[in-house]
Formats: sequence, C-alpha cells, structure tokens
Amino acid sequence: MIKQLTSKLSKANNIYDLWFCILMLTASFIIYILPDYVEKQDDDKQTKVYSIGKVLAVENDIMHLGVYIQGEQKLEIEILKGVNKGENISVYNCLNANPQVDTMYKVNDKMLVQLVDLDDGSVIGQPAGLYRLNAEVCLILVFALLLVMVAGWTGVKALLSFVFAGLMLVKILFPLFLNGYNPIFSALIVAALITAAINFLVGGINKRGLVAFFGGFLGLLTTCILAIVFAQWIEPNGMSRPFAKNLLQCVSADLDFRQIFLAGVMIASSGAVMDLSMDISSAMKEVYASNRGISSIQLFKSGMNVGRSVVGTMTTTLLLAYSGGYTTMIMYFMSQGIDSRVVLNSNIIAGEVLNVIVGSFGLVTVAPFTAIVGALVYTKARAKS
Repeated sequence: MIKQLTSKLSKANNIYDLWFCILMLTASFIIYILPDYVEKQDDDKQTKVYSIGKVLAVENDIMHLGVYIQGEQKLEIEILKGVNKGENISVYNCLNANPQVDTMYKVNDKMLVQLVDLDDGSVIGQPAGLYRLNAEVCLILVFALLLVMVAGWTGVKALLSFVFAGLMLVKILFPLFLNGYNPIFSALIVAALITAAINFLVGGINKRGLVAFFGGFLGLLTTCILAIVFAQWIEPNGMSRPFAKNLLQCVSADLDFRQIFLAGVMIASSGAVMDLSMDISSAMKEVYASNRGISSIQLFKSGMNVGRSVVGTMTTTLLLAYSGGYTTMIMYFMSQGIDSRVVLNSNIIAGEVLNVIVGSFGLVTVAPFTAIVGALVYTKARAKS
C-alpha cells in the first residue's frame, strides 16, 4: 500500500515537473521574440546588415604611442556570406589608442563586418571585430552536452533555467533600466522570478523547491535593503562599472547610475543565494525523510548546521569571483605603490567593497531564513495529520 502511494506521488511530481518545464520553455520563447531595446533614429534611412568578411590585404597607416597604437588600417576584404557574397570591398579600421576596444587585423583574419547600402546602390563596410561567433556557439554546445551527460534530466532543467535567466536579464531587466524604470525595484522583481523559476525547475514543484524559493527570496530582500542602507554611507556614484561613461554619453534617458549599481549588487549575489538555499532545503528534506518524528527545532538546527558548513566557502567564492574581474586594476595600484588607504577610499574600490560585503550579508542571512522556512514547511503536514 505504501509503495503504491509513493509510486502515485512520484508520477504526480514528474507530471508537474514536465508541465512546469513546458511552461518555462514557452515563457522563454515569448521573452526571446520580444523586440530588442533600440534607440530610435528617424534620420537614419540606411539599411545595415552584418556579414562575414575575410581580410585579403592590409595597408597600415599607424603610429606607436608608447604601448598604444593610433591611426588607420585600410583593409581589402572579401564578403563570404549574404547577398554580397564574393564581392571585394575596402573598409577602414580606426585605431584610437584604446586597447579595450581597438582591434588590429592581419591577412586571412575573419571579421564581422557591417554593410551599409547607400542610395546610389553602392555598399560600404565597417569592421565590427574578429569573427568569434562560431567559437562561442561551439563552447555553448559543449557546455550544454556535458551538463546533460552528467546530470541527465536535471541537467536539461538546469540548462532551461540558464537560458531563462539570461533572457530575463537581456530582454527584460536591462531594457527596463534603459527605459528609466526604478532599477532596484525592477531588479528585485526580476531576481524573484528567476529564483522561482530555477528553484522549481531544479528542485521540482514540491516542498523542497518552495523552501528554497522563500529562503532565497528573503536573502535577496535582505541584500537589497542592506545595499540601500550602506550606499547612503559609502556613497558610490555607480560610474565605476565598465562602459558606464559610454552609456552616459549615448543614451537620452535620465539614468540613475547609483541605483543601477545597487541593482547589480543584488543580481550578482542572487546566484550564490539560490545555490545556498537549495543546498539547505535539500539537506533538510533528506533529514526529515530519514526521521519523520524529528521536531521543528531539531530540523531547524540541522538546516543551520548545513548552512554553517556552506556559508564559509560561499562568501569566499563571492570575494574571488568579484576580485577576478579587477585583476589588472589591483595590479595597477600595486605597481604604482599607491597607499592602501587611498586605494580603499577610491570610488571604484569602495563600490566593490560594498558589492562583496553586502552580497555576503545576504548569503549569510539566507541560511537561517531557509532553515526557519524549512522547519515550518516540512513539519507542517505531520502536525495536520
């Protein structure tokens, strides 16, 4: 009798998981076909397309300014795809002594080129960087294959959650920022939706997914509140992020870069928060399944013991993840022998300290939040029966 009941519950959960996967797949497709955010330019009547070109010849007119290169390259390229396939055109590559965006081309390089059809029927081109899309697609496919091979059906759900999270950021959150919506509130809503989707996809439509969601969301809410509070003290201006200056120059909306920075703090820590809440929820579920007579207090203590073990490594993970993105900046400060007080007091470093510490605050608080929710949810059904 017990085996039959367990089998029925297992089949029901599998059906719920399948329908939720279909729902998330449909939602991902709808988000994908949403129009991209594009700043409208009524005076731009030219038709622009992108194609692949191969560099046939290079004529350099450049000068070296120390370690920087400035000048121009005249490139003779052959169009490899599209309606202009087989045509040879000349394009000019401007070098502005900015290695972050400049690209030096050589013969036989494949490049992404922007083609513009002029009113007289001629075509001109503009270099758009070395062609890397094939390598990126190959890398993504290898990752997806490895994930499915290792994790099976759970890997498929994890891959779907990965795609959904990426689409939510690119097609929903960032356009909301660009259209002037409140960045912190928008990020909190989007992070909550992503947290729900991932927890219920990976954890299933069950108590484990529910506990992980509420624990993770409470941790995100704590991160949001602490980021706002400590930002009043540290006062980051939000311009320390890459391309913030470029964005300020090109958009017409009155963007609040400080709030965008704080929203990024919450988004950056959300992955670790979800990971920790799922770990604790899964462990508590296994403890309760092994001992149905365990009390709520004992189950809470078990969850906290798991949380203590994981928090120590996860906070360090955040520090290493954030520090890795600023390796060259830290090396620059060290090479110049700048006083550590000046470094820590600078806007960019102070902002990163806020990023790491507030994200770690949210990570630490998610352990008791998840343990409390798990103790209540897992033992509630027994109390009713």
